Amino acid sequence: MSIFALILLAFSMSMDAFAAAISKGAAAKNVSTQEIIRAALIFGVVEGITPLVGWGAGQAAQSFIAEYDHWVAFILLLILGIRMIRESFSAKDENETDNKNNKLGILILTAIATSIDSMIVGVGLAFLDVHIGWTALAIGSATMFMAAIGMGLGKMLGKKVGQRAELVGGLVLIAIGSSILLKHLGFIS
Repeated sequence: MSIFALILLAFSMSMDAFAAAISKGAAAKNVSTQEIIRAALIFGVVEGITPLVGWGAGQAAQSFIAEYDHWVAFILLLILGIRMIRESFSAKDENETDNKNNKLGILILTAIATSIDSMIVGVGLAFLDVHIGWTALAIGSATMFMAAIGMGLGKMLGKKVGQRAELVGGLVLIAIGSSILLKHLGFIS
């Protein structure tokens, strides 16, 4: 695999995390630099680990994972999106919104949901002449970078979107999940 193909692969694998990070940043009222770094690290580490998991799963798991990955991603993102939409309509103060939106468990679940496609890529890479360690590092690094940018953009958007940023974030997560599902079912390319 050429360096250009590796960079393209790494950044294409980071796009779901980028969109999810935008919604996370928009839903929070006050996102600190520390929270942006934490979210970027979580997204990057999870996205870097999943190709290794896929690589380890090998050819035996390829058909099972490829057959259901889109449903798993869709269901996780749908649940997270519905939760965010529901919370956007409940009365709470700003600090409660910030804390709930960026809890470690929610960030990890979002990172896992957006990285399932990287696991499938890892399975596919098991049959190519690539160094999976460097590939996983490139994917994780690109995702970390894009998640940090996404959180920052979301932070700026959150001020403009206002009180319903969490609603927008939930809709974005559902849209990502729906897009993954529709793409894998062949309805969109």
